[in-house]
Amino acid sequence: MPEFHPSIGEAVGAAMQHNIRLAYGGKAPGSDTPPQVRHLPHPSADPYSVPGMIARLTETATPHEVAGIIEEVNGAFGALPQLTELMAAAADWTRARLTFENPHHNPAFETWTRLAAATRMLRDVQEELAVAGDMIAACPVQLSDPKYRDEVPALRTREPLSDVVGNDAVADNEPPASRNPEADRRRAARASSPHAGTQRTVPSAGAASEPPTSGLPPRSPRTR
Repeated sequence: MPEFHPSIGEAVGAAMQHNIRLAYGGKAPGSDTPPQVRHLPHPSADPYSVPGMIARLTETATPHEVAGIIEEVNGAFGALPQLTELMAAAADWTRARLTFENPHHNPAFETWTRLAAATRMLRDVQEELAVAGDMIAACPVQLSDPKYRDEVPALRTREPLSDVVGNDAVADNEPPASRNPEADRRRAARASSPHAGTQRTVPSAGAASEPPTSGLPPRSPRTR
């Protein structure tokens, strides 16, 4: 169950107590209650989630796989159309509160303007992705010479959660007998640390070169 704290101070205190219990091997000093170890599943555990699709979209993915991922994102029930509808709903919420009585101060209208602009931009992105998805088939399967990549900047700015906390994140369905208590303690400490989001680890070569495309659950076809 998620913990709720009425103030930041109490939340920080609870986190400190959690880390103290971890430092004592799973118990607080003078207590027999073990802490709750947090296990973070790898994104490949849910290959159709956005983190799962990012994990699948490696440099060695085939054009067919990339086109399928873009279709998953941009399809009728994909993440991007849902995000667009979310922004449109937020703009419509603001629209219901518009007034024009004061021509010099109208924060509701300014907010609506920004949300409406974000909605239009997301719809433009959907159109661009639809065109790009059709063009992916013309891309070669093999990788080009790395010297050509220097001409174009890399755009990715964020790593999936498993890259941040390390590749030893344990899936929830792993048998308890196969888990190492000391590894569990280290994983829980990383998960509860306020600096967990700033720690970066380098994924193994095998994980970087092999997209988890095998064994994917069947997916019903989608149309734009």
